[in-house]
Amino acid sequence: MRRGFARFFPLSAAAAAAVVALALSQGAWAAHIKLTPADDFARIVESAKDGDVIELAPGLYKKKLTIRAAITLKGPKLTDDKDRLDAKKAAVIDARGRGSGITVRVPQVVVENVAVINYGKNLYARNAGVRVTDGADRVVLRGLTLKGPGFGIRGDRLEELVVEDCRIEGVRSMHVLDRGDGVFLNYVKRPKLTGNAARNVRDGFYFENVDESESRNNFFTGAQYGIHWMYTRGDSAYDNVSAGVIGGFALMSSKSIHFENNTARRCVEFGVLLNVCDGCTVKGNRVEGVHNPGGRPELDNEGKGLFIYGPGANNVERNWFSGADIGVGVALGGEGNVLTENCFVDNKIQVRYVGRTPLEWSRDKRGNYWSTFMAWDFDKDGISDKPYQPNDSLDRIFWIYPEARFLMDSPVVALLRWLAQQFEIDRGKGVTDSFPLMDPVPVTGAREGAGS
Repeated sequence: MRRGFARFFPLSAAAAAAVVALALSQGAWAAHIKLTPADDFARIVESAKDGDVIELAPGLYKKKLTIRAAITLKGPKLTDDKDRLDAKKAAVIDARGRGSGITVRVPQVVVENVAVINYGKNLYARNAGVRVTDGADRVVLRGLTLKGPGFGIRGDRLEELVVEDCRIEGVRSMHVLDRGDGVFLNYVKRPKLTGNAARNVRDGFYFENVDESESRNNFFTGAQYGIHWMYTRGDSAYDNVSAGVIGGFALMSSKSIHFENNTARRCVEFGVLLNVCDGCTVKGNRVEGVHNPGGRPELDNEGKGLFIYGPGANNVERNWFSGADIGVGVALGGEGNVLTENCFVDNKIQVRYVGRTPLEWSRDKRGNYWSTFMAWDFDKDGISDKPYQPNDSLDRIFWIYPEARFLMDSPVVALLRWLAQQFEIDRGKGVTDSFPLMDPVPVTGAREGAGS
């Protein structure tokens, strides 16, 4: 172990007196401490003072750490993700199968470029790669690699947590609901999560009673949901990707989420879920290939690009939903939501809505693009000259009685649909897009980035 102190240039008497006073007020001079696995590193970390910088050399550290001072704990910075768990190049902390690898108990701690493996799986005891306890505000976790069955990062009752450039991996062989979440935050204000990747966890990020979280440029795969919001307020998510998950992004029982320019692909149940949420903006997102191989119409569990389930007033604008079993499914209302300039492309079924309450899916004389709608536009204004009803009364009958779906493509049903359209028998019921777009609008979504 080597312990070094800061260097100072010559100062005036007054300046020197000020520096001494500041040092005395902080209790001690900040130290730079270099440790190896051969040192009593756990004891040294626990006894460190505010402002100390503790640097871990490459190697395997077989003890858990508790941080009780506002220190910086860091390992070697690596440029190749393949080296993050290599004890010859990285500082790897082995929690030895129980408890949390690192526990942070005070504010203003920085932990960076460290790997934590083999932490515990007791979710009730909050076992995590890194656990940030009540009141440990303004903690920064950067460049971490976390691999184990429990939570990657667990934070409770704190403010302004930063999680940046971390790689989190659960145990693939465990049932998805038995795993810990990549990041679990409960009663946390203004956290920022940027450039992270979570694999084979329960939820990539799980936010409960969180305020004003910001999630940007994160990647999720092998999880239940990419990001899961519950009872949150004022959150935002930009440029995130969920691929190969059960559900892409779940906005549930929350208010005022701004969800923009994200991508969900190869999901099973849904790309985006709006469940009893209010005042959310869903804009510029791209959802592709939502398919449930075991989906059954009578259970309403087919893969949905967008699933609207009992939400309040939300704005869904300029999104792309393609290649899903059902483009958009609506249940338990949805009357207060605005859908405009979205593209529904090559979905097996474009809309499933069983209710009879009229839903108008357009705003300011601009509706949505429907790849299955044979429209015409004589005045060349880019808007169809006739409205579109993606689910008529016959569709609703088939949703209620799925055993009769084999009749959907029969000549008799086709004739009945034609007659209903000609005589506008079904107008004012179900979903109507009064101003369907003739051409799709460009929607880029997010490109796979961090750790993908």
